[in-house]
Amino acid sequence: MLCKLSLKNIKKSMKDYAIYFFTLILGVAIFYVFNALDSQTVMMDVSSSTAELIDLMMTMLSSVSVFVSFILGFLIIYASRFLIKRRSREFGVYLTLGMSRRKISLILFFETLFIGIISLLVGLGLGVLLSQVMSLVVANMFEANLTKFAFVFSTSACIKTGLYFSIMYLLVMIFNTYSVSKCRLIVLLNGAKTSEKIKLKNPYLCIIIFIISSIILGKAYHMVTVEFLTLQEVTDILKPVIMGVASTFFIFWSLSGLILRIVQSLKKYYYKGLNSFTLRQFSSKINTTVFGATIICLMLFVTICLLSACLTMKNSMNANIRELAPADALFTTNMNMDKYYEDYRGYGYNDSQIKNSHYSAKEMFELFNFDITSYFKDYIEVNTYATPDLTLNHTLGSRLDSIRTGFPFLAYDTKEPIMKISDYNKVAKFYGNREYSLNSDEYMIIADFKSMVNVRNIALENSEVINLFGHTLKPKYESCQEGFLEMSSNHINSGIILVPDNVVDEDYLIYNHLIGNYKTTNKDEILEIENNINKLGNDPKASVYLLPSGSTKLAIKEATTGLSAMVTFIGLYLGIIFLISSTAILGLKELSESSDNKERFKILRKIGADEKMINKALFRQIAIFFMLPLILALIHSIFGIMFAVKILEVFGTDELLPSIITTAVFIVIIYGGYFLITFYSSKNIIKEKY
Repeated sequence: MLCKLSLKNIKKSMKDYAIYFFTLILGVAIFYVFNALDSQTVMMDVSSSTAELIDLMMTMLSSVSVFVSFILGFLIIYASRFLIKRRSREFGVYLTLGMSRRKISLILFFETLFIGIISLLVGLGLGVLLSQVMSLVVANMFEANLTKFAFVFSTSACIKTGLYFSIMYLLVMIFNTYSVSKCRLIVLLNGAKTSEKIKLKNPYLCIIIFIISSIILGKAYHMVTVEFLTLQEVTDILKPVIMGVASTFFIFWSLSGLILRIVQSLKKYYYKGLNSFTLRQFSSKINTTVFGATIICLMLFVTICLLSACLTMKNSMNANIRELAPADALFTTNMNMDKYYEDYRGYGYNDSQIKNSHYSAKEMFELFNFDITSYFKDYIEVNTYATPDLTLNHTLGSRLDSIRTGFPFLAYDTKEPIMKISDYNKVAKFYGNREYSLNSDEYMIIADFKSMVNVRNIALENSEVINLFGHTLKPKYESCQEGFLEMSSNHINSGIILVPDNVVDEDYLIYNHLIGNYKTTNKDEILEIENNINKLGNDPKASVYLLPSGSTKLAIKEATTGLSAMVTFIGLYLGIIFLISSTAILGLKELSESSDNKERFKILRKIGADEKMINKALFRQIAIFFMLPLILALIHSIFGIMFAVKILEVFGTDELLPSIITTAVFIVIIYGGYFLITFYSSKNIIKEKY
């Protein structure tokens, strides 16, 4: 009997609360898909290094899944609260007819159990189908070739999903049983009729709170953008975060008391159509949803920033490989280490390696019987120099004190890397970059790390001269020029000083670089060459001579692909969950409000309001609830993305605009979709039955 009644209640509830069931199913599917990613890799032919990156990604996704489970658990319990409130009158009737609270609890137990089983089965089915599509995404992300396509079912992901959601539903059952056991009959019977009193707050207090909160929020914005470089400790970063969260709460609190007052003063607008009804409905609820609106706003803010940052990082890193890794390999060997012994103590170098640091990269390979010419079709060798007489302090000149004030955490005593202009032009020609020329009394700086470019430009604009090896040099350009030496997937060149060849003192040579392109383009053959180079470290000579350190296009590409994929999947995982959770909470609350307000809409019909006016009022009411947290979240996101840009400078931010557009489309589809579903479901709930 109780099971039959539970099934009937589920069938009846599905019609009005499709969002709840849809969200549960979608949550299960997403949870399965992201935890089944490792199963998709069995059909891909990937290298060992890529496989390791995929394993690392899965470890991180497993950790993220624990956090996601808490978010979904909160969402399910939150939704259950509204479902119980919606059915309070029904439970009151049961008690009036003599049914015990224990039996009502059993009904809720069976309903939750059946809902859980249905959601879990449908969600897993959808997840299995989506994971097959995800396998193609993973293969594309890691640039792997699908050796064969086969239908894959992840037993481990299924078990994990079933276990996590079973725990969530168990908590919901406990919550539901407790809620019903504490309710009084009179409260249950009149729950739907209970109207929240409109407590009009003191408008002057609201204005003061709003102004103070806005000032605090503005200060938080300033800290994460203008004062970015001063945020070095965790506590420094937490401070603007706490300020932002607190000010968001009090902004909603003050608005809850201001909006109705402001609109009431605009009598022409307030008494037009059903505006007074819509606004008073809004005001009667906003007082009790300040905390909820704050949470939703912050979740939307995190979603927007997370998706924008992750997509920017992925797109920029992939684009950077073509630009910043134009050669197949670059090897660097330390030179003249014995002349600067103190600089190398404690870095793992032994006395023999330091003593024998007078061989170029090519000569060092020859000592290990590795013939560069056998593997490279073309290559170049260049040098870099450094002297304690030219540090960042010296290049900043008279602007040093003012720059120290704005950027106190820079390493000002760091020796500046120096290159001959002819050596750099060899690199530029090899890379396909711009070449430069200098007069005998000129120098220039090449850099691509934006923060350091901005710092150096302050000095260059002031035409700061430098003294190097007995020569006085003035800057040729008033700003840093584009260029780099080290290959990477990121913009990491914080500055290289280019000077005329005759200026350089060879005694200050510290690095020799060998840059080359392989004779082969076959990936397997390239891997074999690089493995052979790595094996040189096992040679007994490695304890006497320091092998050149290397970076190769293939290694950079695989590392970049793995990191960008990891960041993208984690960002999408969290972004989707946050977005769905926030919109589902809004949608469920509005559906609950529509159920509570059926009688009020019926009264509107009796006093002459037609369906068009009622639907318009309903649309506006729901739109206000959906737009209010989104608007503030968008404002937060402007400064949040500015903060993210500072962090992402090393990766490049050229792809920021496309990422923001993609995120906006994503938000519009999901957020807008939930809004429309909520509106049409609410319209169905308040529709008068004939």
